[in-house]
This record gives sequence, structure tokens and C-alpha cells, in this order.
Amino acid sequence: TALSPDPRSSGPGQVSNGYPSTSPQSPRDGAGTGTERVSGPTNFRMLIVQQTSLDPPRETWSKKMDFLLSVIGYAVDLGNVWRFPYICYQNGGGAFLLPYLLMAVFGGVPLFYMELALGQFHRNGCISIWKYVCPIFKGIGFAICIIALYIAFYYNTIMAWALYYLLSSFHSPLPWTMCNNAWNTANCTRYLSTDLNVSWTNASISPAEEFYTRQVLQVHLSPGLHQLGAVSWQLALCLLFIFTIVYFSIWKGVKTSGKVVWVTATFPYLVLLILLVRGATLPGAWRGVVFYLQPNWEKLLSTTVWIDAAAQIFFSLGPGFGVLLAFASYNPFHNNCYKDALVTSSVNCLTSFMSGFVIFTVLGYMAEMRQQGVETVAKDAGPSLLFIIYAEAIANMPAATFFAIIFFLMIIMLGLDSTFAGLEGVITAMLDEFPHLLTRRREWFVLGLVCVCYLGALSTLTYGGAFVVKLFEEYATGPAVITVVFLEVIAVSWFYGTTRFCNDVQLMLGFSPGLFWRVCWVAICPCFLLFIIGSFLAFPPEVRLFDYLYPFWTTVLGYCIGVSSFICVPSYMVYHLLTTKGTFKQVRQSQIQQLLIPSVTIYEPCT
Repeated sequence: TALSPDPRSSGPGQVSNGYPSTSPQSPRDGAGTGTERVSGPTNFRMLIVQQTSLDPPRETWSKKMDFLLSVIGYAVDLGNVWRFPYICYQNGGGAFLLPYLLMAVFGGVPLFYMELALGQFHRNGCISIWKYVCPIFKGIGFAICIIALYIAFYYNTIMAWALYYLLSSFHSPLPWTMCNNAWNTANCTRYLSTDLNVSWTNASISPAEEFYTRQVLQVHLSPGLHQLGAVSWQLALCLLFIFTIVYFSIWKGVKTSGKVVWVTATFPYLVLLILLVRGATLPGAWRGVVFYLQPNWEKLLSTTVWIDAAAQIFFSLGPGFGVLLAFASYNPFHNNCYKDALVTSSVNCLTSFMSGFVIFTVLGYMAEMRQQGVETVAKDAGPSLLFIIYAEAIANMPAATFFAIIFFLMIIMLGLDSTFAGLEGVITAMLDEFPHLLTRRREWFVLGLVCVCYLGALSTLTYGGAFVVKLFEEYATGPAVITVVFLEVIAVSWFYGTTRFCNDVQLMLGFSPGLFWRVCWVAICPCFLLFIIGSFLAFPPEVRLFDYLYPFWTTVLGYCIGVSSFICVPSYMVYHLLTTKGTFKQVRQSQIQQLLIPSVTIYEPCT
């Protein structure tokens, strides 16, 4: 045994947990049993009975850059390319940047920092981490895993569409430039830059739109969610290929996925730079840039603008999905996660801003070619902006095949990074929760998880699959994950305690978070999240896709899907109270005493 002194009196070359300052271990690793706390007037001491742990050491990233690229690849996804530019021009152009930056500074980045610090200190996934924070909130981890599965059910389908486009890009001419295909209708209007005698009318439908809706999605064969139709075998094969790549990228852990992201996280930036340069040289590009950035300050008086800014920064940075906890848990204990949070969140926001120029230079070119306003060309949001408008613009460029190939490769790689991260969050959580059952069977567990995700995605591969994707996107993830993160912040800042959490950060980094971060975690972030939740409840979205207006029963179905994940939180609270020995009063006192235990615990190996 050894009796440790005050935590501030560590010897030179060592941190207060007794390990060398270069050690990747945390106080959680190899902790002994039989502890006794002795409290004095001003400091805490701990008596340790050393016990050798038989568990293998926790895996760590091979390089710091593997971690940074993985986090950037997770945060920078398809939403940065299509959602931010659309929301920006819709909410006042350049004026939208003000609420966006305010929401990032006071809401998004503090949440991002908090999750990285939590994961790095406790070195556990989103389920088992709660036994160190506040056990009664363990249902949050299970809810996060269910939400991640829902995302995997529809998010990878978008990559399957992009893969279909990628394979079609090898045809010359590009199949979405012609109106003489079997899927085209009489309203198809071929309008290339070389067609000078063709006029564009309100009844005109571009061949790119018909290729997307009638050939790729085949949505015209489904009347709606009540009758989805058969599974498209072409998309099923594309999705199978996507999941095969996913499996072999994550089956061995972060040491393999950390190498894959060197390609999947960096290649999109190269493509964005190429497309930005090419778009800036197109005629009419300036019209799109002006439309994108011209500020409309009156828009800031609208509550909708602030709601959109809060929701965009939240979903862009991605706290609450268990990914940041999982990735940070593989870091060395003294890694500077504060610096990582600032760097990666800044890269994410700058990427969104740059993507706006990539998109709107092309939209300005399309408006010039059609002799229409940019607002008319940019009416489509979501995947349609990429698969219809941008695909058509690429077809009008010289070397269209080359630009089509690199563009859809970029879309696939943006999606792969987020899929790697989302599934790794689930895998880490389950392996940490059931280590003796799953750790030695990781490959088989990952294979089973990927198979479940593929089977769950089959409904999105039907003729009405696009309607299912929209339903999941609107209801299954948004309100549920925001509510879960709200409870997470409350549990950490109010139950675990901000002072205790800041002491943990000081133990790791050597400095404590300042007053700004404390105020954000205690008050501003909960208000930020409540603001978003309230906006969802006060202004339920009118969901529409193409010409299909979602009926009321689909709204009920969507909320049921969302609640199915969130229900884990109160359910586990009840289970925890019922299974914990003692009366309800004793259990409550035990919980309070556990939360009042000093957060700085000192571990010193036996001599």
C-alpha cells in the first residue's frame, strides 16, 4: 500500500496519478480495490491497495493526426456541402453568419469540448462512461446507440445513390444529359450550353432531375409511404459494396480506420478546391456568390433564423452521437483535447463556409445559362441540390466526365467518414460495456452490426425509399439526439458537478477550464439545447419530398421512432432504482454521496 499526498504535490516528471507524464494511462486504468478516503481540512488523501489488472491495455491511436482526421472526417459530412449553403442563403446570406458564429461559440464548441474531455478522462464509450459520471443516467448511452443505428439505416443509402452516379459517370455522354432514354418523359428538356435555340419554361424538367427521380430512385413507381414497392437491386448492390468498405475499414479498430481517414478525410478537400477554382471561372459565377453572401439584416429579426443557426451548428459538430466520446477515449491521457476541440470545430465551420462558394458559383452559372434568377435555380435543398442541380452543372462543363467522377467520389468519402465514426461509437460502447464477451470477438461483432445496418436499410432501397430517408432524417434523429444531449449536459454540469469536471480536465491538461467554459456548461448550453427543442415542438416541420406531402399519420410514426430511442433514458432510471439494493431513500442518499465524492483521485503504484 501507499499513502499519497495532496494532488498538487506530485514529484517531478510525474503527474498526480503516479504515472510518468508521458504515460497514456488514465486514473481509470489499473485502479486497485480496497480504497479508503481520508479527508482533512484542506486536502484529500487516498489509501490504495495495488491490484494488478488482467485486462489488456486500451488501444490508442497510432498517431495524433489519425485522431484529428477522424474527428474532422466525422464532423465534415454531406450536410456541410448541401445543408449549410442552402440554410445560409435562405436566412439572409451573409447576415446568417452572425447567429451561426454566436451559436458556435456559446453552444456548439463548448459541447464539443465537453465530450472530448469526458471521453479522454474516463476512457470509456457512451454506455459504460456513466458508471463514473452518474449511473442513473446510463440510459443515455443506450439511447445514443439506437439513434446511431437509425442513422446507419438511411445515411449510407445516400452514398449508394452517389455510387450509382459514380458508375454512371463512366458512360459518355453522361446519362443525365440526354432526353432519349427509357426513363425520360415528354417534359424532359435538354438544355446544355450548346443548345442555343431551346428555351426553359416552368413546365420543363431537366434530364438530370428525371435521371435522379425516375432512374436512380424510381420514386414514380411508389405512391407514398403506404406503398413502398420492391427493392431496387441496383441500389442494393451499391449499398452492399458501401458496407463492405465500411466493414474492412473498422473491423480491427481505430488503428485501421485511422489509416483509412488519411484518404477519405483529405480527398474531399482536394476536390472542393478543384471545384471552387473551376466554378469561379464559369460565366455567371459572380451572381451566385452575390446571392450567397449579400446580407439581409432584416432576417435577423426572425426567430427562424436563430433556430436554423442553432440546429445547423449542433448537427454539424455532432455532439451527442457517442462518436466524440469513443474517439477521445483512445487518446493518451494527457493529450491536449482543448486545442483539438478548437482546431477541429474551426475546420468544420470553415469547410461549411467554403462549400457555399463551391455550390453557389455553379448555381450562378446555371442561372446565367437558363436566364433565370439564382433563387429559382436554388429552390431544391438536401440531396436534390447535389444530385440534380450540381450534376447538371457538371454535365455542362468541359471534361464533364472527370468532374463527375471526382465529385461523386467526394460525396462517397464524406459519407464514409461519418459512417466509420457513427459505427465506431456503437462498437466502442458495446465493447466497453461487455468487454469479456465481445473484446476477443470484435470482428464477428462488427460483422453482425454491419449486417443489421444493411438489413435495416432495405426499406430505403425500395421505390419509395427516398420517402423513408426523409422520414428518418426529420424525426428519427433530430429531436431525440438533442434531448439526449440536453440530459447529458445536465448530468455532467449539475449532477457530476462542473467543479469536479474541471478538476478532471486540470488533472489531464495541467490547467482548468476558465469561467467562460464553466458558464457555458452550466447555463448557456442547456438553454441553447432547450431553444432548439422548443423550436421543434413549437414549429413542427411540414415534411414534403418532390410532389409528395407527408400525411399526418407519418408524423405520428416519425415521433414514435424518435421516442423509441429516448425512452431508454427514463426506462433505465426506473430499472436502476428497482435493482439497486436498499430502500428508495437509501438509494437516493447513495447516489448523492457518490456525486459528492471529490473528483480528484490520486493513484500511486506500490513501491
